[in-house]
Amino acid sequence: MKKRHQFTTLILCLLTQFLLAQSENDALKNKNILIVYGGWLGHQPEVFAHKIANWLEAQQANVTLSKSTGIYLDKTVMSKTDLIIQHITMSTIKSSESKALQNAVANGTALAGCHGGLGDAFRNDTEYQYMIGGQFVKHPGGQVDYTVNISEPEHIITEGINDFSLNSEQYYMHLDPSINVIATTVFNGDHDPWIEGVEMPVVWTKTYGKGKIFYSSLGHSADIFEIPEVWKIMTHGVTWAVSKNMN
Repeated sequence: MKKRHQFTTLILCLLTQFLLAQSENDALKNKNILIVYGGWLGHQPEVFAHKIANWLEAQQANVTLSKSTGIYLDKTVMSKTDLIIQHITMSTIKSSESKALQNAVANGTALAGCHGGLGDAFRNDTEYQYMIGGQFVKHPGGQVDYTVNISEPEHIITEGINDFSLNSEQYYMHLDPSINVIATTVFNGDHDPWIEGVEMPVVWTKTYGKGKIFYSSLGHSADIFEIPEVWKIMTHGVTWAVSKNMN
């Protein structure tokens, strides 16, 4: 009886994984996705861009890669784009380019990204930060051991993902209180005692006008995306962004 129960549990688990994979494929098939990357090379923007591009192409999405924010001014490209994935840490953006990006999202184009590529871009652009819902300010201790706690386990982005630990940069961010928090982390105060016990969002969603936004603070380096939970959050988040489901 016990073996039969274990077998049934295994089958249900495999079936759930299959259905999730099929759902991702259906949601992304024939979607037009623009990946814009650059900025600080320490975050390996080209490595990330090609990794996510390869995965998207496997889901039969139409992918365009660009190393310049100037593409935000290309009305032909932007008018047919369903989702923008940006990975540009720090750097600068022209006001006309930033405005074009904001207009695209406000009119319904989805926006997704991770770590500094979305949450620490264009530090002098407060309207951009307002759109994203948060801005990196520090990672106390640099590379540290910490735990990501899943606060919305039923959400499509975190479905099938349990709390997990990793060694990386634990982002401390200034935040928009209206974001929908999906996962969090707690600072232990080892490096800055006054923040001991602070619970900080790690993964969130929000809207900007008609556009859906997904952000994860995970993803400092290529090896972090080899952690199954991190990569699932990223791919599930991209899928959520282009889907009609607001959950």
